[in-house]
Amino acid sequence: MAVNPIKKLAGDTLIYGLGTMVPRLLNYLLVPFYTIFVFNQSQYGQITSLYAYLALLLVILTFGMETGFFRYANLTRQPVRVFNITSSVVFIFSIVFLVLVVVFLDEIVVLLGYPGNKISVLLVALIVVLDAFTAIPFAFLRYKEKARRFSLIRIATVVVNIALNLFFFVLVPKLAGDAIHEIPFYQGNRMIVFVFISNLVSSLMAFLLLRPEWRNFKVSLEKELLKKILHYSYPVLIIGLAAIINEVADKILLKYLLPDAETADAQIGIYGASYKLAILMMLFIQMFRYAAEPFFFAESDKQDARQTYSRVMTYFVIFTWLIFLGVTLYIDVFKYFIGEKFWAGLAVVPIVLAAKLFLGVFYNLSVWYKLTGKTLYGAVIAMTGVGITVAVNVIFIPSYGFMASAWANFACYLTIMLISFVWGRKVYRVNYDFKKLIAYSLLAVLLYVLAEVLKATGLPRHLLVNTLLMLVYLSVVFFVERKAFSIR
Repeated sequence: MAVNPIKKLAGDTLIYGLGTMVPRLLNYLLVPFYTIFVFNQSQYGQITSLYAYLALLLVILTFGMETGFFRYANLTRQPVRVFNITSSVVFIFSIVFLVLVVVFLDEIVVLLGYPGNKISVLLVALIVVLDAFTAIPFAFLRYKEKARRFSLIRIATVVVNIALNLFFFVLVPKLAGDAIHEIPFYQGNRMIVFVFISNLVSSLMAFLLLRPEWRNFKVSLEKELLKKILHYSYPVLIIGLAAIINEVADKILLKYLLPDAETADAQIGIYGASYKLAILMMLFIQMFRYAAEPFFFAESDKQDARQTYSRVMTYFVIFTWLIFLGVTLYIDVFKYFIGEKFWAGLAVVPIVLAAKLFLGVFYNLSVWYKLTGKTLYGAVIAMTGVGITVAVNVIFIPSYGFMASAWANFACYLTIMLISFVWGRKVYRVNYDFKKLIAYSLLAVLLYVLAEVLKATGLPRHLLVNTLLMLVYLSVVFFVERKAFSIR
């Protein structure tokens, strides 16, 4: 019996979710730990900023090679050959980067505004390099559909990261007692160094666990194939770079654009912690991407591929609106996952959730330029988003603070989603079920607005009303999709 491709994608998404959602959920447990028990707003703001730079640098060092690997591993049917070439590119870029950081470390920490955290900055550079080294091996596991091994390695490294955090921030202070303040790195803002030490060890562990994928690696820079991969991948790099700029530019720009420099780190901390409450949406989109990218390529040569892509979009939109409602309707519960001193940023949560939903739809739409090899078009769209992100942040942060950053996220992802849709219709037309997509979207927005209007006095009553609204959404979805859900 033929396997239903939608169910296969759903199954792969769930398995990859073990490797993406579970580790990130485990890592997310560090957010309440940090914000309630360990760090003040300023310290958490510094951690948020440095991780923003880490994410940006990782995209640069991987140079779009993951997508290039998938493309040419499928085209050439020689995955090991393509693995060696793409890994060599990442390896060379990473080593050059690390040397530059070591040579110019003093200048870099001053430029970042963290002259007292030189060790933390160096640790971030080491983490970036190790994570870059493991990018292609992880992609190789996805290509070979070894989702379970992929997930186990991801989970194991996060468990180590959490264990080390508990060691540094709970066990050591307990054992040291009052003498803890005599230990240099437990004085002032320098304590954040242990966050990055824990991360570095877990990244190193991932590198070591991926040794079987590295076993037959040989540095290879075959001119002809490398040229083709680079030609395909550099627009993907631009897209990835644009995507990460859209994601982290606010955490970087806030430090330089907020009118009060003395409280900038604290404001970043408040914004960063509240931003994390959109974690369920971000996790689902991430795990969907891991499963969907190889799935889209694998389905592309089938006669009903476009119908499949249309159905995937419908189910994706249904589920992301469910996440949106789940978080916004129960925000009075979710807010306890961050420290009370960070609640001033809760207003950004629905804005960020909607923005991420638009981003997820954009990833679905991106099938048109990836399958047709027109990745440069995707780069143009992504860079348009960067322009919006930077412009809105630069113009409005001085007046509206981190709320401007949230709306910049919203405006950026809404715009690139719409541009990608219009452009894609002309290049690789997929007949999406617009009636359902619009109907589900309007229903979710209406229920959210009703929840805001009907805010009841007292938490129990408020949650009861919102639960009824959530049941309305689920009932409508079940009634409309009941036949589709019964397909075997």
